Amino acid sequence: MSLFTQRYGTGDRSLVLLHGWGLNSQVWDFILAPLSAHFTITLVDLPGYGRSQPFPVLSLKDMAKEVAQIVPSQSVVVGWSLGGLVATQIALECKDKVKQLILVASSPCFIEKEAWPGIKPQVLDDFQLQLATNFRRTIERFIALQSLGTANASLNTKTLKQAIIDQPQASLAVLEQGLKILQQSDLRENVANVDVPTLRIYGALDSLVPRRSMPQTDILWPNSQSVVIEQAAHAPFISHPDRFCAEILKFIDE
Repeated sequence: MSLFTQRYGTGDRSLVLLHGWGLNSQVWDFILAPLSAHFTITLVDLPGYGRSQPFPVLSLKDMAKEVAQIVPSQSVVVGWSLGGLVATQIALECKDKVKQLILVASSPCFIEKEAWPGIKPQVLDDFQLQLATNFRRTIERFIALQSLGTANASLNTKTLKQAIIDQPQASLAVLEQGLKILQQSDLRENVANVDVPTLRIYGALDSLVPRRSMPQTDILWPNSQSVVIEQAAHAPFISHPDRFCAEILKFIDE
């Protein structure tokens, strides 16, 4: 078994991009061109997703360990949504790999808890139940949630769906495990131990990672900074690629 990776760009800095649940590295297509002049970019299909098959069902820690093996030393690691949990775990356990960390529409704890904004537990419970009965429809519903409320929601949804159509689909077991990771992972007590500069990018309209969680994460994660992209939802790199790339370059150059 080996992870699928692709490399782009000619820059002297390494940038690694980790995608979210149910998808694959094709979701990053909109930002490859503007970032390729600045970085050597490594695209990764997470274990069991896209072209990284077959893989057994992995825990968050095991997934991070697997991905860390192909991350060049001293990389800027970007993780979107579920990929943000993987990126954070790599930063915690493989410190030589991560020079800077960028989390996109991600959270140290995705589920709503007492005094913590997040996804209502019932939402992911419903997705878990529906996966077994209507596999494709469940993923499409999850994708639709990611663009809800944005001006170009239909284009964003079409782009995400195309990434699924074009590449091999993750197995039911891998998708179920991915939802469990989103449901059960809680890194709130760990993030203060991430000792590299960290940027957290949010979409103001994101229904999965509400911006209300941002001030609380600021407190938990003093070695990080945050930015909100107005009119963006859960996939700001698709809806607002220019602003997204500008924020990445600004953070890294600082």
